[in-house]
Amino acid sequence: MTKLRVDEDSCPLSDFEAGIASFVKQVNETHRPTVLTQHGREVAVLVGVHEYQRMQERLELLEAIYAAEAQIKKGEGVPHAETKAMILRRWRT
Repeated sequence: MTKLRVDEDSCPLSDFEAGIASFVKQVNETHRPTVLTQHGREVAVLVGVHEYQRMQERLELLEAIYAAEAQIKKGEGVPHAETKAMILRRWRT
């Protein structure tokens, strides 16, 4: 996803409501999210569906990494050599 530029990518909710299609088109063409504001405060972000899916995939990967790190800290990890041997045994059969 292209980096959000709050100063360029913000719009009042009233403007968004008046021209939803143009904002959706802009998000899809620029691949940059749009921050929606209400009474001068940021209230929501409009992001393309493909960008959202990529963010979700990255989040899932990070959560798996954090879970693995927690397991390692608890001593529940499997040493590299043991894991390699296990994979090679499965691969050879």
